Amino acid sequence: QWPDSLDGKERAFRVISAFGRLITDATSRFTADLALVDVGPNLGAINRAALVAADHVVVPLAPDLFSLQGLRNLGPTLRDWRGQWQERVPKNPDPELRLPPGGMRPVGYVLQQHGVRPGRAVGAYQRWMRRIPDVYRHDVLGEDGPAPALDDDPNCLAQIKHYHSLIPMAQDARKPVFALKPADGAFGGHQTAVQASRKDFAELARAIGIAIGRPLERAPG
Repeated sequence: QWPDSLDGKERAFRVISAFGRLITDATSRFTADLALVDVGPNLGAINRAALVAADHVVVPLAPDLFSLQGLRNLGPTLRDWRGQWQERVPKNPDPELRLPPGGMRPVGYVLQQHGVRPGRAVGAYQRWMRRIPDVYRHDVLGEDGPAPALDDDPNCLAQIKHYHSLIPMAQDARKPVFALKPADGAFGGHQTAVQASRKDFAELARAIGIAIGRPLERAPG
């Protein structure tokens, strides 16, 4: 559908903009201020349509080689898609068809799933973590110059540690990790980790709200 939209074919625009219309309708129906779209780690047509519907992009990262390579691919691709969509929008043959603006503005990254030992990521992870700010700055934002260290990087919205057994427990209960209860199997030391995860995700939500210019009126949870 992407090439057909460049030729001004209405069906192509309807297919590509389907996620945007779905999100707009859902937020109106449920009086939601924000919609979160979770996409898989690939740059295929479905993810492109989902990202065209997004105003902002938050990138989840693991401290490893694959995430760094993914960043190097993601940045140029986002810029290409944004420019190509702006080129296509004027070719829409149906003025009543709502098209998303295709902002796709990167607002930061979330570093997740790193092991922690006495309050700090273990050395094997730190080696990869130190490289992320430069790669994000250069390849995703397209900016020159050295990036600050990870702990001082304003593009790092949060660092979420690996919660180990809470993850399969949450999947089994079909709940987020911070909503697990003793009835779900989260008792004893697990409840301490659940409370810590609630704090981590509340801070992440606040950081995202600030990054997109929509500060939260109250802390989540």
